[in-house]
Amino acid sequence: MNGSTDQAAPAIEVRDLGMNFGSFRAVAGVSFAVRRGEIFGLLGPNGAGKSTTIRLLCGLLVPTSGSGRVAGLDIVRDTERIRARIGYMSQRFSLYDELTVEENIEFFSGIQGLPRARRQARRDWVLEMADLQAHRRTRTGDLSGGWKQRLALGCAVLHEPPILFLDEPTSGVDPNSRRRFWELIHRLAAGGVTVLVTTHHMEEAEYCDRLGVIYRGELVALGTPAELKSTHMRDAVLEIACPRAQEALAVVESLPSVQEASLHGGGLHAVVRDAGAARREVLAALAAAGITADRVERVAPSLEDVFVSLIEAHDRAAGARPEVAR
Repeated sequence: MNGSTDQAAPAIEVRDLGMNFGSFRAVAGVSFAVRRGEIFGLLGPNGAGKSTTIRLLCGLLVPTSGSGRVAGLDIVRDTERIRARIGYMSQRFSLYDELTVEENIEFFSGIQGLPRARRQARRDWVLEMADLQAHRRTRTGDLSGGWKQRLALGCAVLHEPPILFLDEPTSGVDPNSRRRFWELIHRLAAGGVTVLVTTHHMEEAEYCDRLGVIYRGELVALGTPAELKSTHMRDAVLEIACPRAQEALAVVESLPSVQEASLHGGGLHAVVRDAGAARREVLAALAAAGITADRVERVAPSLEDVFVSLIEAHDRAAGARPEVAR
């Protein structure tokens, strides 16, 4: 049994973690800590360094620099012990399509070293947790993406790990399946499981207790979704509802009063310093371009607004061309 000091320690902690692949810097001095029972998200575009960070923490890669601890264990020296204490699920799910649902569960029970006396109870738990009882004898390859997703999650936590790593786990599934999957994640976290998840979906990031925004291998912001919106968006956001949004974007982003503009839903969001002056300028410029705006009003910033603002500020500081995640 761990003592109270151990219980108070972070479940995951990294300090100045870095990873180079030749001359390419995939992870550049990242530092953060994840509390026990917390859902922590790494939010960033593809290629930002999210998956590399998870592989470092799982002991699948050896860092070039820095240090990390998972469940109190060193990510370089204690890789085998770490693997026994974590669950890992990637976007590829790692299931065997030719096996049935039950056979996949049995296979992963053996891989994870689950004692035979525990396997039936854990199999039944996975089937109930993932609502797969009616599919227990279905060939896994015949399942939809959402059902495969739930099965993969169940297989990842068969051995009841205290820490769960999810690498883009909802990639390629429909919004309804994504929402149900997150219901399962919150149930696991409520039971004390620590979850670190990577994503580039803004609506998914809202489900996390805290977020680290990662871009070009660097951690550019850290906090709860609410904190990120309040502390990293000092400027106002105008929501512009209008036809020909792509054409309108070219008009709006060229205006002196507009710092940043992006497509948002069927319209635009524009980041401005003075909402009143910018609104008048936007309306006049769109009218001159023959575009009638249905609505231009100040709104609370979305997480997507914060994300776009952060990475564009990063690119301006670095003198690089922006690369916005899709």
